Amino acid sequence: MDFEIAAARPVWAEISRRKLIKNFHKKLRAAASAYGQLLPVVKANAYGHDVLLCAPLLVNAGAHWLGVTSAAEGLQVRSACPTARVLLMSGIWEGEAEEAIENSLTPVVWEAYHFDLLEEAALRRGMAPASFPVHVEVDTGMSRQGVRVVPGAAGTNDLAALLARFGGRSPLRLEGVTTHFSQAEILSSAGQNLQLQGLAAALDLILAAGHRPMWLHAGNSATVVAGPDREKLAAMAARAGALLMFRPGLALYGYLDRISRDGVPLGDSEIFPETGNLQGFEPVLEWKARVTSLRTIQPGDTVGYDNTFTARRTTRLALLPAGYADGFNRALSNRGHVLLRGERASIAGRVSMDQTIVDVTDVPGVLIGDEAVLIGRQGSRSISAWDIADLTGTIAWEVLCAISARVPRVAVQ
Repeated sequence: MDFEIAAARPVWAEISRRKLIKNFHKKLRAAASAYGQLLPVVKANAYGHDVLLCAPLLVNAGAHWLGVTSAAEGLQVRSACPTARVLLMSGIWEGEAEEAIENSLTPVVWEAYHFDLLEEAALRRGMAPASFPVHVEVDTGMSRQGVRVVPGAAGTNDLAALLARFGGRSPLRLEGVTTHFSQAEILSSAGQNLQLQGLAAALDLILAAGHRPMWLHAGNSATVVAGPDREKLAAMAARAGALLMFRPGLALYGYLDRISRDGVPLGDSEIFPETGNLQGFEPVLEWKARVTSLRTIQPGDTVGYDNTFTARRTTRLALLPAGYADGFNRALSNRGHVLLRGERASIAGRVSMDQTIVDVTDVPGVLIGDEAVLIGRQGSRSISAWDIADLTGTIAWEVLCAISARVPRVAVQ
């Protein structure tokens, strides 16, 4: 056999450095440059792409901020990016305030207990007033995180009350204001984003209370490349004397093709006068495995758990060492396919925990050791995370994040 196996299980994901930098620098940064800066989101292990690989590349390409979920993720990024600003996008919990302060991680805050934890930890260290920056999140319609602008809503904080926590001896400083849009991947050239009104109202209250935030950030990949909200956010930031920042996520990793405009999906090749060319985003990750076994079965023979595949002809089967424990969704059973020798090979039977069987009867010449593509391109054919999402009833974000840690990530050019 004239192939090499780099790990015990011949299944791996290749992460392209070139494509990541292109998506960030030549596409997203170029689109945002007239409006504001970028905060690349690298939470959830960089959407399954290996944060320790991706985060330093983004910083070296000019990113000053990186967005993560928690203090644990923040510490991981800090170890690889000692100079970057790291935003903890999902607040903090008990025990995390000390880590945030000690490692210069910047928390998003909206609960009174966030202030309690941070103030107690900072005062124990004798920190001076207004010496530790935080970003206040405003709930403008997501009902997930953030303080409501209108006081008295059940189960929410009062923005005015939280603003009163700043000043005096408090070691906290309001450095940024943020919100999260509920229709993250939708562009609307005609409809009005009512969440912008809520953000503007919150910003008025913040300014009236005497605060001058340095940063205002909202909007994700869609807002950066084609959202009409860019101009409104830029005007809002200018009025507040703040710097505008966007938080791109999925587009960093090469996926933008399911964004819609007025409810109509945008094709990757479509061009709109107000958006420029949306072409050029390249998927950064390719998921591959090698054929580890081959066999031929006869008509009437069954395949896999529960015998859900029955051969109707003499059938050639190839075994791949990737299953649902690796993140290859069981819902792909008898529905999905992989690429082998540039051709489609359909999944035969159930996807198992560790292995998947594919029908290669119509793919001539398959050998043990051949490379199969689960996500990516081979020859003229390709399989995207969106293709898998369509078959499994989910979204590309989940497909990418679901690739488990036991699948090695390998950096390639």
